[in-house]
Amino acid sequence: MQTTAFTSFDSLGVSPTLLRNLTKAGFAEPTAIQAQAIPHALAGRDVLGCAQTGTGKTAAFVIPMLERLYGTPKGQPRALILAPTRELAIQIQATIDTLGRDLQLFATTVVGGADMQAQVRGLRQRPDIIVATPGRLLDHMWNGTISLLAMTMLVLDEADRMLDMGFSQQINQILDAMPEERQTLLFSATIPTDLVRLAQASVKDPVRVMVTKSATTADGVSQAVHHTTHDRKNALLMSLLQSESDTVLVFARTKHRADRLGNLLDSAGHRVAVLHGGRTLPQRRAALEGFRRGTYRVLVATDIAARGIDVANIAHVINYDVPNSPEDYVHRIGRTARMRTTGRATTFVTAEDQEQLRAIERLLGQAVPRAEGSPASMSGSPRLDGHAPRNEPERRRRRGGSSQVWSQSAADGGPREANGGIKNGSDLGPVS
Repeated sequence: MQTTAFTSFDSLGVSPTLLRNLTKAGFAEPTAIQAQAIPHALAGRDVLGCAQTGTGKTAAFVIPMLERLYGTPKGQPRALILAPTRELAIQIQATIDTLGRDLQLFATTVVGGADMQAQVRGLRQRPDIIVATPGRLLDHMWNGTISLLAMTMLVLDEADRMLDMGFSQQINQILDAMPEERQTLLFSATIPTDLVRLAQASVKDPVRVMVTKSATTADGVSQAVHHTTHDRKNALLMSLLQSESDTVLVFARTKHRADRLGNLLDSAGHRVAVLHGGRTLPQRRAALEGFRRGTYRVLVATDIAARGIDVANIAHVINYDVPNSPEDYVHRIGRTARMRTTGRATTFVTAEDQEQLRAIERLLGQAVPRAEGSPASMSGSPRLDGHAPRNEPERRRRRGGSSQVWSQSAADGGPREANGGIKNGSDLGPVS
């Protein structure tokens, strides 16, 4: 691991033109991952980088890529960046646009959900860099509109997330189509076993840059757990939102639950947008840009946003549903306290989530503190078979609500209301 302390981009060996672009873009000094990865990447070495989310990994590979491409023969794409989501690919493109303009280096984005012919027109402009999601890249390769034979650099960004999303076979096909002689930079926030195998297949004698151990959370995140029940989640969420005025990112388990929750918050008067894979690309862009600009104070999202957004100053991340994997917890809460700022992360935990909470705490190597006022016991929780406790119908009749029976749905990975769910905003019935 590189241990030399670099306090400026100039000391990293960055050229004057790119230094000017970095200054214009507000890059004051390199982060740890940038300081340790950029010199090796500039020297042409393969790099395997691991750093917690929000530490500047994008610039850690964009800067050396631009430097190494600058002044080389143009005419066809020479570098490829693979990302797991459309949102992340678009943000990488924006970084390249900002830093590469004065270098006369350009990129085009190739992602699913966008106009294929518009992408073909972009490719005909002979960009220097292609930023892509694996599936759409393969579509273009099969159609003959993209060739990887001239590629000299490959970046696998958020590689563990791409594997989580089932892109292993597509990545292997892409690697097979790449030249053997190339530079590969692989970046991730966690290093699970399947990523080790991918690294062995994609990088050669890499420099390992481990800024923090795998699955480390940012120092500025204040974490808390609320022990609750399914039918109390909405009231708890409303209470948290009413007690603060800053930006909030709410994670739900499924697209259906995100939509239902977005509708509920909208009816309660919150400025809210919804982001998930079932929305069109224009809808996803509008939601993300509106959240970034402050048009929306609350963004409700599935795990597509755990790696795919870079919004400054998100004050609070709320896990309405506990994530399916402990690593996703790290990525979710990494949306706040980015780039040395501070933020809060709150997780709603029901009786059924106890094992998932224990898995998260094992990964972190520490317990997640209980939120103030969160009960130590789970009395009143749904039973572990997913049904409401016996006194639930009577309790609901006393408060004027209807009895709702819960069943576990394998189709959406979460609880579903047997009678159709929320009746109105005041009832605050559970989102399914």
